[in-house]
Amino acid sequence: MPNFAYKGRDADGKMVHGVLDGADTSMVAGALVAQGITPLDIHEAPGGGRGVSLGSKVDFFGNLFKERIAHVDVTLFTRQLYTLLKAGVPIMRALMGLQESSNKPAMKELIQDVRGSLDSGRELSVSFARHPKIFTSFYISMVRVGEMSGMLENIFLRLFHHMEFEQFMRQQVKAALRYPSFVVAAMAVAIVVVNVFVIPAFAKVFEGFGAELPFMTRVLLGFSKFMVAYWWLLLLGVVGATFAFRTWIGTVVGRLQWDEFKLKIPIAGKIVQKATLSRFAGSLSLALRSGVPVVQAMSVVAQTVDNDFIARKVDAMRDSIERGESVLRVAIASGVFTPVVVQMVAVGEESGALDDMMQEVSEMYQREVEYELKTLSAQIEPILIVFLGVLVLILALGIFLPIWDLGKVATGKH
Repeated sequence: MPNFAYKGRDADGKMVHGVLDGADTSMVAGALVAQGITPLDIHEAPGGGRGVSLGSKVDFFGNLFKERIAHVDVTLFTRQLYTLLKAGVPIMRALMGLQESSNKPAMKELIQDVRGSLDSGRELSVSFARHPKIFTSFYISMVRVGEMSGMLENIFLRLFHHMEFEQFMRQQVKAALRYPSFVVAAMAVAIVVVNVFVIPAFAKVFEGFGAELPFMTRVLLGFSKFMVAYWWLLLLGVVGATFAFRTWIGTVVGRLQWDEFKLKIPIAGKIVQKATLSRFAGSLSLALRSGVPVVQAMSVVAQTVDNDFIARKVDAMRDSIERGESVLRVAIASGVFTPVVVQMVAVGEESGALDDMMQEVSEMYQREVEYELKTLSAQIEPILIVFLGVLVLILALGIFLPIWDLGKVATGKH
């Protein structure tokens, strides 16, 4: 079996790393969780891989067209498990019922694997950890907390509300960006049509007059000729730029820089920041209410903020808290929290109700994000109108101004 290098945090929140052998990353993740280690990164160790065989190629194409388990499927699965466990149904019988009632083959296969893992003596959290692409580290950590505290059904309910909010956020963002995306796409198509079909027709008219053309007209004609002659080069450049960007954000440094830059983007940056803070506060509240110590809770929460820059700050907060500093002091020192969050942290830490205060922060920013997303299209429209006006002005100056001048010259000759 190949060797896999891993990094993770133990039950005390300390960073650990090493090498394990296993059939795949899922098996290694399950072994780590069974040891009380929350995996953060698992990758095949250098020199420990195997060649690509014909069977692996078949598996690749099979996985390519395999039905995927969506976020909503896991959310529904979580809610159903809570309902069954609350009703007193044993976990094995509950999973069997969910497997039989599911109409999605991929979900049936997942539940069957979890049942088989439980039958072999593994815990539920370890069984979930065998599927890291479906169940997040936060999800697995919270299930493990539920197993240790005997509050598994309550954990599933809180996870359901947490995942429901995540799904709502995604839907709101897609709805808000639908109209601006359509306008931008229409403008891009219009630019291509004008440069490929319209401007070349005007170029023949201008050549017939033989007069000196304005600078803007010469620029438009030059760009149009370049697009017609080297359209493949422009297309290749767009594809190359997209691939380079995806490769860049796939690196640790690139992802960190991109996540930091997203917080500074006009209009969208404040939405990303508020959504991240809401996710941070909600996850921290959930972890603290489930009995997780604040140091370990910070380690768990860092995996849920969906922003590497903020996650690094949360990890730094965890290290400072572990050295004995207060949550308020490290929150101020991080420089990523708004005054409202800092004030709520101060009140929560002083009153001993940090979980309640964090829940208030999460709900407050959730409402603000909902409002921002509903008005996002209205905020973007003026920018689109200005951009469209500039585009029309350039076309007017480049095409119609020389026609106007040539018309005046022709009229003067008569």
